[in-house]
Amino acid sequence: MNQMSLEQRFHLAMVDIYNHARSECNYNATYFIRMVSNYGGIDAAKRLLRSGDLVQSGFIALWKRGCLSLSMEALVLKPEFRQLFTKEELMIAENRLREYGYEP
Repeated sequence: MNQMSLEQRFHLAMVDIYNHARSECNYNATYFIRMVSNYGGIDAAKRLLRSGDLVQSGFIALWKRGCLSLSMEALVLKPEFRQLFTKEELMIAENRLREYGYEP
């Protein structure tokens, strides 16, 4: 049996946080899931970390619902996925979460 690569696991985890945000937090992140579908999980996360306003609107929507644990930023910072990202990308994710009172 083929073992799933770390990149594939991250992609599935991105889809998973979308599904959980929709079912548990009543937040349908259509732009987010479209990016994940079009670019793949890692590339979508990297693009979102570099972007400003669009990611902020989704991030703020999760924050208002008390669901930052389901944010892409929280996922990026999980120990099993950190190696997929640069130190700068990890710092952006961490700073964004801390700014809104979430300790990664």
